[in-house]
Parts: sequence; C-alpha cells; structure tokens
Amino acid sequence: MELRQIQYFVAVAEELHFGRAAERLHIGQPAVSQQVRRLERELRTQLFDRSGRTVTLTPAGQALLPEGRELLKAQDAFAAKARRLAAQSAATLRVGISSALGGRLDDFLDAVPADATGTRFEFQTLDAHTRLEEVRAGRLDAAFVRGLDAAPGLRLLTLWQDPLVVALPSAHPLAERGRLDLADLAGLPLRIAPRDKNPVLYDGVVAACRKAGFEVTVGPPSTGLQDTLADIGAGAPGWTLMYPTAAGAVSSRRIALLPIDGAPLTIRMSLALRENADPRQRELLMATCAEVRRKIAREGTGDAEE
Repeated sequence: MELRQIQYFVAVAEELHFGRAAERLHIGQPAVSQQVRRLERELRTQLFDRSGRTVTLTPAGQALLPEGRELLKAQDAFAAKARRLAAQSAATLRVGISSALGGRLDDFLDAVPADATGTRFEFQTLDAHTRLEEVRAGRLDAAFVRGLDAAPGLRLLTLWQDPLVVALPSAHPLAERGRLDLADLAGLPLRIAPRDKNPVLYDGVVAACRKAGFEVTVGPPSTGLQDTLADIGAGAPGWTLMYPTAAGAVSSRRIALLPIDGAPLTIRMSLALRENADPRQRELLMATCAEVRRKIAREGTGDAEE
C-alpha cells in the first residue's frame, strides 16, 4: 500500500467522479482508476460501487474514508515539520572556535548583517586541527583558524591580525621597560605548546626569533595557558606569548604583559569554510567577515586585511 493510493482514494471519494478526481490530482484518469483498483486488491475489499451511472462509496469505503483523511493529514504534518527543520538547520551555523577569542567573538556577532535575522550560531571549542577536520567533514559550517595561508578544500576569509604580547614574571628586569624587542628575550626559556599541538604558533615564534637574531631556547612545554602563567608567576624562569584577546585570563600581579616593539609578531585570524559551502551561508559569512575588517580598521585596533 502506498500513500498516493490513499490520496487517490480520498480524492475520488470526495469528488465521486474519477475524471474530476484526476483533474484535482493533475494526473490522467487511467492512473487514478488503476491505483484505486490496486488498493482494493491489496485491501481485499471494494471501496466504490461502479455499477450505476454514478460512482458511490461502498460501506467499506465510507468506513475507511475518515482514516484515509487522517493519514493524509499526518503526511502533510510530517512534510511541514521536515520543512521547518530544514529551514531551522539552514538558519543555524555551527562554528568552531578557540578559547582565546575574547571580545573578538562579540565583534564577529555584531557584524552579522541585519537582514540575517533568525540566523543562529552554535559554537564548539575545539583544537585547531579538529576544527578544520570538522569543517571538511561537514559537521561544522565554519571555523576560526589562525596563521593559515591555505587549507586544502577550504576557503579562508581573513578577519584580523593578532599581535602577540609577551608574558613574563613582573619581577624580571625586562618587565620594567613597558615594551621590548624579541631580541631582549634571547637566553630566556620559552614556554610554548609542543609543535604538534600548535604548529602555526610554534613555527611563527621560532621564525620571528631567528629574524631577531637568536635561536629560541625552549623550556618545559606549555600544557595550558593558565598552568603556564601560574608557573611563570610563581617565579619559574621563562616567558610565553599570548593573544591580546586572552589578556583577561591574567589576573595575577606577578605576571607582566608587554607588547613587542620593532617588528611585532602577528598571527592572522581567518574563518575557514568549505569551498562548496551553501551559497546563502557563504554570502552571509563573507559579508560578516568584511564588516569585521571594516570595524577593526575604523577603530585602529588591528591590522585588518582586505
């Protein structure tokens, strides 16, 4: 038994005419007659009396008509709910983020175009590698990523440049300067996550130190920003680098944050999405990223790139 057979049965029952039912269904009359007869064979009962000049319902047809109508109502409700869910899914963007976005995430949400009312964002905090893989797999619609110039299968939309700041013990003589060059840190052990955990940051810092004229001395690996800051604040020799958006995580007076003079070390933040992303989502995200860049340029709070 098929739902279309029920649909044809109800149409004929309400019209009491195979021709009018076919016109209502926008199909040929032979198809309606064929499917109704097939339904009768499957049910092993006659639904219509065709013996006279007019079509009438048999007692069985009269008894089954209410249930047939209910089935069609359930079909309509099912389809309507599916459409609502599809619309809700299209209006929900799943975005991967890092834990150090800070107020920049507010800047991003503020930049969403006004005509995108109803669009909802779901954020997941994941490591950089997982974020990219989740976007490629389609389980995320986009992800914030740092320091990438290209990513196979993905499109990168530039958002801003993050100038890194140095965190070191406030008791260290360098902390009195207010600003410093990377070369001032030569010989001090750097606390940084292992390269396999954050290759973008690791490679960027090592390259910047070489450009400043020294090979960085890597201290014990950083297992997390808060743990590293606690060690530095407790007097462990060393320094680390932070994104300005994570500065709010520093609550200890034992930690000094200093900007880098000369050639500051910056890491680009981009939004990654699939090359074959839904066109509506792609246009929305492109417009949002463009507005973020304009906002940052107006405020002079970062080196935004077009």
